Amino acid sequence: MATLNYKHLRYFWAVARAGSIAKAAAQLHLTPQSISGQLTEFADTLGVALFRRVGRRLELTETGKRVLRHAEDIFSAGDALMDVVRDQATTSATVFRVGVSDSVSKTVACRLIEPALTLADPIRLVCREGRLAALLADLAVHKLDMIIADRPMPGHLSVRGYNHLLGESELGVFAAPAVATTLAGPFPACLNGVPLLLPGEDFAVHARLMQWLHDHVPHLHVIGEFDDSAMIKAFGQSGMGMFFAPAAIAQHICAQYGVVLAGTIPSLREQVYAITSERRISHPATQAISQAARRTLGEEAPKVASRGGP
Repeated sequence: MATLNYKHLRYFWAVARAGSIAKAAAQLHLTPQSISGQLTEFADTLGVALFRRVGRRLELTETGKRVLRHAEDIFSAGDALMDVVRDQATTSATVFRVGVSDSVSKTVACRLIEPALTLADPIRLVCREGRLAALLADLAVHKLDMIIADRPMPGHLSVRGYNHLLGESELGVFAAPAVATTLAGPFPACLNGVPLLLPGEDFAVHARLMQWLHDHVPHLHVIGEFDDSAMIKAFGQSGMGMFFAPAAIAQHICAQYGVVLAGTIPSLREQVYAITSERRISHPATQAISQAARRTLGEEAPKVASRGGP
């Protein structure tokens, strides 16, 4: 079976666009005889007539029009390919793909990833958010370079990956000012009967927090569970209930959401992991994230805000 000769296709395309062999030959800096011979060979290979002569002009046959449409697509794709190659040749930025589990605080994730964008060798960040299982599937097929999660990769999964503990923070309890003024008594007794917004089962801390609440809050009043850390804070900001988040970033949470820190739970610590396909952290961006984690998760929480009541 004959294969497509792309040089012949280019000559055909040039003649079809120019409207004559002479004009195409001038544009290609070739002789009309050379172009004519190539066209004849191309038509013979295809076994169809591509042009018909009308006076001194060449017109495309119906088959020729269909071939031209395909040629336009082929050469357009070729131009796009060259643009991609030129773009990559003019920039030294490499792509770094990171997945963030939706159970990780967006503030923590942002603080960890941000230093990777200021490296001496620039990178182009591609950030994906989702559930850990979906992110691990992408890591397995090399669609991600790293995952930031609140737990290590489960051992039963057949995914080649390595867990790197980046840091941890004790859990803080936050409330909108209107809610905080209604709290009575010392912490954690002040949580009795107060509406609470809890992290959902996708959060690594969920089960331990539930046990702690049952042990310390006899009159538990849970009004909602959320699988997204930003959604919890948004509801907490509106005064719907108190919520839980890493105390290490309490100052930022209080400033951004207009809430106060009502208490901390030292016995409950929220961890942050980097999951990579590398046994050792060697990628410069991953190293920058690891160093940022030590700074961010090593911050001390501000003092607990004063509350109303005895």
